[in-house]
Amino acid sequence: MQINISTSKNNQLVNITQDVQETVTKSDVSNGICFVHIAHTTAGITINENADPDVVRDILLSLDDIVKNLSGFRHYEGNSTAHVKSSLMGNSASIPIQNGKLQLGTWQGIYFCEFDGPRSRKAWVTCVEELNNQ
Repeated sequence: MQINISTSKNNQLVNITQDVQETVTKSDVSNGICFVHIAHTTAGITINENADPDVVRDILLSLDDIVKNLSGFRHYEGNSTAHVKSSLMGNSASIPIQNGKLQLGTWQGIYFCEFDGPRSRKAWVTCVEELNNQ
């Protein structure tokens, strides 16, 4: 299943936890695994704290500090920093499902990471039921 995501900033983390949980619910998978894949080269995904919004701010600030827009970049679109940030964050996450619920920690949320926005994006969610070993 596909989740549509609209971003409004060049660099932005969007909490998609509820959207992913709704997809799990629609899938009727009770116990298994949920795979979330970001099919973009200038975006990523991460699981991190969703209680304090300053964590999101601090992640974005840190990535800006780590990944500088270097004068030696040669990519013609001019968005090499977005590609590097995407590579650092990764493009997929796996979350266990138990009793139809994502098994995230108390403070964890699933974030779509935009590094070349604003844009309309997609996340692909696949839920797989665990095998019953009888």
